[in-house]
Amino acid sequence: MSLDRRTLLQTAGLTAGLIALTPSAANADVLTAADPTPPRGKNEGKGPFRKLVIRGVNVIVGAGGEVVGPVDIVVKRNRIDEIIRIDPNAPRRRKPHDADHEIDATGMWVMPGLVDEHTHTGTGNTPRTYAYKLWLAHGVTTVRGVTLAANADAVRDREAGERNEIVAPRIVNYQTPGSGWDGGQVDSPEKAAAWVSWAAANGVDGIKFFGDRVYGRPEIEVMIAEARKRELGTTMHHSPPIYKQLNAVESGRLGLGTVTHFYGHFESLLKEGREHPKPPGYDYSNEAARWRGVATVIDYTYPPGSPQWRAYLEEQLENKVNFGPTFGVYLAGRDLARVRGLDWHPRFALPTIWDFWEPSPQAHGSFYYDWTSEDEASWKRFYQQYFQLIHDYKEMGGRILGGTDPGFIYNLYGFANITELEMLREAGLSALEAIEAMSGNVAQALADPRGERPEYGTVRPGMYADLAVVPYNPLEDLKVLYGTGATRLDATTGDVRRIGGVQWTIRNGVVYDAKKLLADVADMVKAQKAAGACSNVDPDWSTYGPCGGSAGADIPPPAKPAARPTIPSRP
Repeated sequence: MSLDRRTLLQTAGLTAGLIALTPSAANADVLTAADPTPPRGKNEGKGPFRKLVIRGVNVIVGAGGEVVGPVDIVVKRNRIDEIIRIDPNAPRRRKPHDADHEIDATGMWVMPGLVDEHTHTGTGNTPRTYAYKLWLAHGVTTVRGVTLAANADAVRDREAGERNEIVAPRIVNYQTPGSGWDGGQVDSPEKAAAWVSWAAANGVDGIKFFGDRVYGRPEIEVMIAEARKRELGTTMHHSPPIYKQLNAVESGRLGLGTVTHFYGHFESLLKEGREHPKPPGYDYSNEAARWRGVATVIDYTYPPGSPQWRAYLEEQLENKVNFGPTFGVYLAGRDLARVRGLDWHPRFALPTIWDFWEPSPQAHGSFYYDWTSEDEASWKRFYQQYFQLIHDYKEMGGRILGGTDPGFIYNLYGFANITELEMLREAGLSALEAIEAMSGNVAQALADPRGERPEYGTVRPGMYADLAVVPYNPLEDLKVLYGTGATRLDATTGDVRRIGGVQWTIRNGVVYDAKKLLADVADMVKAQKAAGACSNVDPDWSTYGPCGGSAGADIPPPAKPAARPTIPSRP
């Protein structure tokens, strides 16, 4: 998502949220994006413990295709101390005997806590604690915010999280050029260097670039060079306005760490020119036109398997560029009805985020107000080529990073992570490779700028105790990781039942009941509804959302005008 779009959406969502909530919403149960993350309650998580033992599990290590088990995992405070293979002849009551807390996970699966390379919070005026709990409920224990929140808020939550004072994943704080300081916009190479120096001294871990800002290639080149000197990471969303100056292969030559989304890849593969042709009257600021235009780029590029295709990937590999595809956030492009009707929306989507997702020409990202079958067919073709690009890069040794860009286009925090794993699987990665892409791969990419080995992202002695414990094998079915579970036929009774969901998430040695976290989120939804948040939701678009609505037949007049007031973008 572009930051202009994101800031506009967040501002619009915040305004919509304030309009929707009645005065009774000013109570402690209804938090907003502006509220600080509440302290961890006495009943929120257990630990960390002097010694915690997780008994009898199978382990997805998170790197190298390694799966082991059954084992006992010994955690001391917040780090994995030992992984002990179980002797089948050993007594049931086996060492160690002095644990402060034990989890009997016999026959279950442990995998590394997921690491999301591309996250935001605040969409639709949602409080950060809402996103944090949905992430943890799905086994997500580290997020790279790009940006997660304003720098001061992100740094505060990162530090409080490391002290286990709030319920939150580990936070890696990337900021956009010019954010946080009082030096104004980054509109010259000199300001670019000065901002990076400021960022390194003020808790910023890395830089997120966009292609539609006042800064251009000269400033980006300076910032990448300065970031490398200061051991800061870099990632870029190559928004189309930058194409005249920079595409993905050129950014790789400058030393960029990650290309996030699809932007810039196919522009590096064009047969001629720096941008593909657009229809007469094309307007980048028109969301429907913009999203239609995305998918047609493949009509003008060198095809998969061509020498130019391979040369592009080989050069990115040589420059050690990571690819973060964020497949799931664009699913509405190929099947709007499906993503609108996902079964977790009614219980876990806040009314304000659902309102934020309604189609609108004024709200960036809500591009599906005139979306057609032809558009979906075009996007399905685009997806196939994009899948091939990511698969081919993986096959030649390129590093793929799992990320979600959550909060946009029906892509709900936490649930989006499991969808992304399924999309990586669709792109040709195995289930094991998909999990590694969203654990060990991202962890290594985040550690690379410092020249270090990561301390999370894999299940090995010495690593932080960031783990997800799952009753069923996710390598057989990734759907068992969804908070809403997966359906199974009981062969004995003939009943169809739900199974799965993460059982426990361990973050920094603290054991969280994932089901309790989901219940907390459901209570947030109920509280917002009780406070009147559904009053601003259009019943014609809300059938599958938290507020209910018409089924699409005998449609009543819209609950609000189609045109929304213009909300100025935040600086």
